[in-house]
Amino acid sequence: MKMHMNHFENNRESWNELTALHAGSSFYDLEGFKNGKSSLNHIEIEELGDIKGKKILHLQCHFGMDTLSLARLGAEVVGVDISDASIAKAKELASELDIPARFIRSNVYELENVLDETFDIVYTSYGAINWLDDLDKWAKIIRSYLQPIGIFYMVEFHPFIYTLNDDSEISDSYFKSDALESVVEQSYTDQSEISGKKLKHIEWHHSLSEVINSLISNDLKLEFLNEFPYQVYDCFPNLTACGQGKWMNEKYGNKVPHMYSIKARKSHTITL
Repeated sequence: MKMHMNHFENNRESWNELTALHAGSSFYDLEGFKNGKSSLNHIEIEELGDIKGKKILHLQCHFGMDTLSLARLGAEVVGVDISDASIAKAKELASELDIPARFIRSNVYELENVLDETFDIVYTSYGAINWLDDLDKWAKIIRSYLQPIGIFYMVEFHPFIYTLNDDSEISDSYFKSDALESVVEQSYTDQSEISGKKLKHIEWHHSLSEVINSLISNDLKLEFLNEFPYQVYDCFPNLTACGQGKWMNEKYGNKVPHMYSIKARKSHTITL
């Protein structure tokens, strides 16, 4: 299952369109961020621990708020995204706020053509891996950018959530392999229309076992897998608030997983 270039180009153009809309939305609260508010959630802050002085590679960083939030915590951070508009906005924010972070416009799978260094931590979060088709290649790239015994950390929406339809019924298979095409007319941030345009998104569904096995097979040793009975973003249908910055599915509540996180460490040697 290999991603065709037109899929990447299609998604790149879609995210170029969405960047300005997202930057101006209350969902991202860019003004609050400019005034010092962190865009990171309690989960990644607690699980990453002290990152002061650490070199971090942030894959699929969108327009850089999380990257810059990591830098505000004292890390030396490089953010990467496929969207030209997102990277331009990220660089603008870094300059405006005088935050020393670097940003690179690149497809994750082609990153080795433009970035040649290693990091203490490779980081990715929320709504990222669904834009990638080949997780074995993804894990190989992660390993290649980690320093000896470096850490990979991710926090993501749980794949179970994507089996639910708008009525909270299980309508889709958990085990999908084909590319999923959808036409998007509204942003998930505030349901605002996308300038009268219809954007096509191509995504891939990855089961938890696929994610974990891709890391294990590339000699990344799991230190933990955590699952969470709530969302930290109100961006799925039929969610209800269950605490500060927490939402659950109205029908299932805490009976189903909503998110997961993984921490893995690079092995000293790769198994042949």
